[in-house]
Amino acid sequence: MECKKVKKIFRVVGIKGGGAFDNFGAEVPTLAQHFITRIDEVKNHSGTEIALFEPKKDGNHLKGHYYVGIIVNETLKQVPDGMDYIETDQSYVTTRSNILNIDHLHDQLLKWADDQGYIRDLDSYIIETYHPVEDGEEVEIYLPIHL
Repeated sequence: MECKKVKKIFRVVGIKGGGAFDNFGAEVPTLAQHFITRIDEVKNHSGTEIALFEPKKDGNHLKGHYYVGIIVNETLKQVPDGMDYIETDQSYVTTRSNILNIDHLHDQLLKWADDQGYIRDLDSYIIETYHPVEDGEEVEIYLPIHL
């Protein structure tokens, strides 16, 4: 597993969801499936699916929000009804591997970031991008950090 630091801009059109952090594992894929049925409404998209997650700040932070959507190639002024445009410009630590290992990937990336002395930015979205590959799907995780 390769981890690295990057500075990246994400331009996203997506649908907002929210609820208990413990339920994100089931809720996010369901909302993503709904979003895909409307993908043709989004102009100039890249084809790369994405999710943005509010970070869990501590053990008492039980509910949060997220977005599921698609990366777009340029800033949009108009988005379809019920969707939002989000643009981030952030430094991240990142890694990519098979989506079946997603929990392990998050744990390893957190450990690597801590070992490198990076401090997480808990006011910026955690981002995951999804990439079909020959034997399934890969996920690329971006954890926001302070510089």
